[in-house]
Amino acid sequence: MRVRNATCDSDEDCVAGQLDMLGNGLRTGRCVPYYHGSSKTCEVSAWCPVEDGASVSQFLGKMAPNFTILIKNSIHYPKFQFSKGNIENRKDGYLKHCTFHEVSDLYCPIFKLGYIVEQAGENFTQLAHSGGVIGVIINWDCDLDLSASKCNPKYSFRRLDPKHVPASSGYNFRFAKYYKVNGTTTRTLIKAYGIRIDVIVHGQAGKFSLIPTIINLATALTSIGVGSFLCDWILLTFMNKNKVYSHKKFDKVCTPGPSSGSWPVTLALVLGQGPPPPYPCSADPGQAGQPQGEGQSQAWAVPPPLPCPTSAPSEQMVDAPKRGAGPGLGTSEPSQQDCALTDARGLAQL
Repeated sequence: MRVRNATCDSDEDCVAGQLDMLGNGLRTGRCVPYYHGSSKTCEVSAWCPVEDGASVSQFLGKMAPNFTILIKNSIHYPKFQFSKGNIENRKDGYLKHCTFHEVSDLYCPIFKLGYIVEQAGENFTQLAHSGGVIGVIINWDCDLDLSASKCNPKYSFRRLDPKHVPASSGYNFRFAKYYKVNGTTTRTLIKAYGIRIDVIVHGQAGKFSLIPTIINLATALTSIGVGSFLCDWILLTFMNKNKVYSHKKFDKVCTPGPSSGSWPVTLALVLGQGPPPPYPCSADPGQAGQPQGEGQSQAWAVPPPLPCPTSAPSEQMVDAPKRGAGPGLGTSEPSQQDCALTDARGLAQL
């Protein structure tokens, strides 16, 4: 690898103690001939020869898949005072002759390296050349209302490093061994490519509780509008003072009764002389229905509705004279008024 600004003509071009990021050591301040050719370069204090990536050691890809890894893991849920591990508590030397199997040996966490890479969907030969990071994910999802034997770990495997990005793909590291040969300090630099295993543990546990259940149920009923309906139904059905609640909740208003179907009214409608509209149940007949003008038809002023009477009607209302539908066309009795319980808010809620 060539280093920029490393060529020189004299010692003045090389500053002693200067460090290049792509260089292999500190500059000594001397300008020396390059090891081949006529050009010169700045001398550095470094290990010789420099790393060039040409040396390749023996490949261990054939035997490495049979290497085994023991993964110990235990969990604890302090809220429920529950603890459990992923190793079966046996005293017959079970771990000495077992390997992991999802069905028969779930609590023997001894994994072959080749099995982990295979479960992650990778090729072991390619992964061993460039290295990589494999994640072993242990998931504990436990229902503590059941027995402890139903709370079991679940293992999954996947590759964590981006294998399609050359700048960050793979896994390797360097280390050196130092020794002396004939009084000269010597080192052996090793660049190792390997498979790194990251163990990731997560999980959750739950247990039935009455209070959170009631709170969640009430929240759900309120969100869909059933809460107010149930409250009204309970208060109007089972409470001792349901009549008091009904009186406070519902308003009493008057509704006009059906109009009389006698023949004078029908004849007046045919001749274009409509009968006076029904007056409210508490209106004064002597004042309601006074004609407002003369012509082919008569218009009648109708007072606004008044509240329903809460006591017996007065003599004036009982002895009120009958009003005629028109001149010479006969008379008709005032329409009956009745009071009913209506509840606009209650109907809207139902």
